[in-house]
Amino acid sequence: MTMDDDWLQAAFGTLPARSRRMIEDRANGKTLGSIGQEHEVSRERVRQLLLKAQEHLCAFADAFVGDWRDRLTTLTERSAVSQSEVAAVLGVRDQVGVGSLVEAVGAEQPLTWAGRLRGWWTRSPGALEVLLRRGVEEAPLRGEDVAVTFAAAGVPDEVPLLDLLRHPDSPLVPGFGGTWLRRRARGRDAAYLFLLAHGEPCRADDLLEPTGIRRKPAVAEALRRDERFVQLRLEGKWALAEWPHLNVTPYPNAVEALVAVVTELGPLPKDSLFSQVGECYPVTPWRLHQCLLDDRVGITEDGLIELVARGATPIEESEPARPARMAVDPAGNVFGVRLSVDKDILRGSGVVVSSWLTWQLGMRQAPMVRTFSIAGHPTPIVLKRATSAAQISSLRVLVKENGMVRGCEFVLFLRTDDSTARIEHVCAQHICPAVSGLSGTDLGPPGGSAGEPTPGVR
Repeated sequence: MTMDDDWLQAAFGTLPARSRRMIEDRANGKTLGSIGQEHEVSRERVRQLLLKAQEHLCAFADAFVGDWRDRLTTLTERSAVSQSEVAAVLGVRDQVGVGSLVEAVGAEQPLTWAGRLRGWWTRSPGALEVLLRRGVEEAPLRGEDVAVTFAAAGVPDEVPLLDLLRHPDSPLVPGFGGTWLRRRARGRDAAYLFLLAHGEPCRADDLLEPTGIRRKPAVAEALRRDERFVQLRLEGKWALAEWPHLNVTPYPNAVEALVAVVTELGPLPKDSLFSQVGECYPVTPWRLHQCLLDDRVGITEDGLIELVARGATPIEESEPARPARMAVDPAGNVFGVRLSVDKDILRGSGVVVSSWLTWQLGMRQAPMVRTFSIAGHPTPIVLKRATSAAQISSLRVLVKENGMVRGCEFVLFLRTDDSTARIEHVCAQHICPAVSGLSGTDLGPPGGSAGEPTPGVR
């Protein structure tokens, strides 16, 4: 049989015009309800007319290709078969009537994250999406690896893969240089592929453009949470953990390195401990002194550094000098911290403060936390004592509620008897940035002259 005497085209031509139009509309994804509205009939009537047209085409198929059902049943066992391949098996042209026949053997359009894949058929509608997601699991992908990766996952070669990947609901998004990245990890995936292509460690600055991340601290924070990356000490560069030639440390920070050494070697003199830690995690002695405040580390009666869990006495911080911008009332109940509104506070970052404050509050080891409630606010202020520094949680909301802008001065008051806090705007009105409309960079020292004392604590 030649294409010129195509029996399916002849059969389709004998259908009423309305039935042909309905088959075409259905093939284009229209619902039974929308087709019924267009033809002013009920949804059920549309279903009846489509079924009758299908029976008409099946009768022609029975007459011209006796085993067509067996052929299509076998063919559509695959995850996805193109309609053109179905037509070739039937010996007919690829046209909408093919869809009616393939539906007659229980085949459907395959499901994907982009919806039904038109022009493709299967009797296992969920199988293709399983294969697609298997390919997604290999992401991030370089452009030249996409076809090979999805083919290895079992996705048929002719499936319009790039169209599916570009769909708004795709789990992958395009990245730099034709790469494909996981939607929920695009920055980290971009960093991975960039380092892979670059072949050597890079600083966070070098990763800003390829990752699309705007700030260096955000790059470091993202990579620090991903086991594919390691940061080299002391250079501060980022590398891939899979690179075998790098001398990288398995420890996420200096504290864990110190604890690991003590755990393995037992009690050690401080100098010997610092030397051992330095071999596996290069860091300054000053930082290691801070690490001794960790609540897992203590000192023995003979002055050796040992684990508290093995009987050592916890090491407490000695009293730091009081900064000029901190004060306490004579009763020792109310503490005041004078601060300037800067870009970090307005961005919502935590505020690093002198450990004098945490020492006075009895927070002499790490980690320790204390909270202070704010009247009218569901979220309290949190004061943390870590080994490296003391920090107050974000003050952004309170600063904005009090009408302050960059350059303004305020005092944070912390009461110890009831664990409450409040802030007070303390700029002199004639030079206050919020009043004058000037930014902090247009003014002299905020809040008055450089020698102005911290306001009294009430």
